Amino acid sequence: MSPLQASVFTSPAVPMQSPDGQPAGTWSPIACTLIHGPQSAVLINTPFTTAETASLADWIVRTIPDKTLTSIYISHGFGDFFLGLPTMRRRFPGVKVYATRLTLELMKRNMESQAFSSFVGGFPGLIDEQPSTAELAEVLPANNEINLDGEVLKAITVGQAAVPHSTILWVPSLRLAVCGTVAYGDVHQMLANVANPKGRQAWIKSIEAVEALNPMSVVPSHMKEGEIPGLCHLSNTKEYIHVFDGLISTGKVKTAKELIAAMLQRYPNRFNPGALIVSSRAAFPVKSKM
Repeated sequence: MSPLQASVFTSPAVPMQSPDGQPAGTWSPIACTLIHGPQSAVLINTPFTTAETASLADWIVRTIPDKTLTSIYISHGFGDFFLGLPTMRRRFPGVKVYATRLTLELMKRNMESQAFSSFVGGFPGLIDEQPSTAELAEVLPANNEINLDGEVLKAITVGQAAVPHSTILWVPSLRLAVCGTVAYGDVHQMLANVANPKGRQAWIKSIEAVEALNPMSVVPSHMKEGEIPGLCHLSNTKEYIHVFDGLISTGKVKTAKELIAAMLQRYPNRFNPGALIVSSRAAFPVKSKM
């Protein structure tokens, strides 16, 4: 029997604003996983707003009152999973932050990009002041492992998902895969970075790499509050990509508007259609007039 336990905190969706201050949809809920042993704990990902990260910190204290949070692992390089780090470092002095080499490189590039500035601008006053890129995180050792009370947690780069170079954290003794955005819960998937068939097929291969581990439990990092970790998230994420891709490749839809309508008909209860809108527009970009 494994000495480790896993607990999941799901922060609620956060409303976004357009540059002129108007409502502009929401960012999907973020599920953060806490793996804890007899004395210590490792957290996978943080929310991105100060308030939700503070709620996460309070939850950690309640969940493991007599244990020490020693490490935080960041599974991908987009800011929604690491902008809460300043808050976490204040609440848990001495905590180490780790990422794979490729993830850390992507974190740094994203923080210096216009897209990052636009993302932060969508949540005015809600995101903590960020450190320099040199202080973001440490690269994992060459074996990509974190030791937790004598048990191994292993970071595995599976490849393309919602974000390039996506990773999972594999907990062998629990047969648990903490999947970041490789797998999604019952929310619309962000497919803007896989706007062509090759990219979508690459994401499916990433899911199959997780399936090959034969996990007993899977935690997606975007899911509704109350959803349970389960293998269904892998098959459901693959199905969503296949349906999205099939509607385009068979010619059943010819515009972003038609794709949105068809996906909403197929998945009427998935949360955050804003992600679907962005994904569909990326698949059918508007051609500029010469």
